[in-house]
Amino acid sequence: MGKIWTEENKYKIWLEIEILAVEAQAEMGLVPMEDAKIIREKANCDTNRINEIEETTKHDVIAFLTNVEEYVGNSSRFIHLGMTSSDVLDTALAVQIKQAGVIIMKDLLNLKAALAKRAMEHKYTVCVGRSHGIHAETMTFGMKFALWYDECLRNITRFQSALDDVCIGMISGAVGTYEHLSPKVEEYVCEKLGLKHVNISTQVVSRDVHANFMFSLALIGSMIEKIGTEIRHLQRTEVREAEEFFSKGQKGSSAMPHKRNPISSENICGQARLLRSNAFASIENNALWHERDISHSSVERVIIPDSTISCNYILSRTVKLIDNLIVYPERMIENLNLTFGLIHSQKVLLELAKRGTMRQEAYVIVQRNAMKTWDEKIPFLDNLLADEELLSHISAEDIKALFNYDKVFASVDYMFDRLGLVE
Repeated sequence: MGKIWTEENKYKIWLEIEILAVEAQAEMGLVPMEDAKIIREKANCDTNRINEIEETTKHDVIAFLTNVEEYVGNSSRFIHLGMTSSDVLDTALAVQIKQAGVIIMKDLLNLKAALAKRAMEHKYTVCVGRSHGIHAETMTFGMKFALWYDECLRNITRFQSALDDVCIGMISGAVGTYEHLSPKVEEYVCEKLGLKHVNISTQVVSRDVHANFMFSLALIGSMIEKIGTEIRHLQRTEVREAEEFFSKGQKGSSAMPHKRNPISSENICGQARLLRSNAFASIENNALWHERDISHSSVERVIIPDSTISCNYILSRTVKLIDNLIVYPERMIENLNLTFGLIHSQKVLLELAKRGTMRQEAYVIVQRNAMKTWDEKIPFLDNLLADEELLSHISAEDIKALFNYDKVFASVDYMFDRLGLVE
């Protein structure tokens, strides 16, 4: 990913854009074909030489063109004909984003596959669901992966759409009027580069498409942060239902030899913050003075490379995290039992309602026994079976029958089928 944002790759793309623009005009009879051939054969550039020239010109595109002229000679008078700097800059940026997008899409598909695999593996692994950090009801561990899988699918769709929007080129001249060159040049160049062409531009491509792309990266980061945050909680000593892989020789703390910390999860959560902040900066780039200023340029030289590199990095790291995540089903059962069966409270409430008890009356009965379990640590089932008012509505055998996970499993099958997660 980093190579995409090197000066060498950028100048290589600039050079191809300039050559294609010459060839387009040669096909239209506006540039001698012989000169176009010479430019294709001789045109080249050198990053060090461009930087040297820029020390004087204080203008990167002029420095680049000056260097290209040194290779081409007299035919170079047809290079950059009717064009402005942003024609090269914005079109090249679209090519670089497209190159980066290929890598990020591959990462997203790898994450999708990793999540699907772990979801199926733990489809029936029983664990407790939590709300507000407190035990709620029973679920399966596979549901966590399935939820992330579903969000990953949406991120793939969003990212592809944003990538399609931003991969757009422009060769329209100083203020977008095509006064000094035909729109057909733009169409030719963009087709050769695998880009769409703008419908209309100023001296730059409108920056809303770049902001949309950056927000798609931020949303990918948000998904990854959700995964990392969950794993960090699950690895806490008090919970320990899952744990990041800890390799041989790895150290967790310079002071405490016992430590095994969720460093990958913490790292990806931190990087997600960077993606979000860069996305907000990209919105600021949309409002420019009149047809163009360069207040967006310095920002984009930082945020777009940084965000694509960061997104690639944390996606790759998350795939490894999911693939190697250690899961402790036995610990999940232990945690399920921490509340002495309170996780079944709603089942009792609903059963009472089904049998004709008013809901609020049923709520009082169940809550009374639940609070006794919280305070006295008496198993919830024992409290229920000792409650004569409750037994006047429902038999002891029917109460006991509620303390199972059958309905959870049935619903999991339905949800997985809906997601297309099947063997």
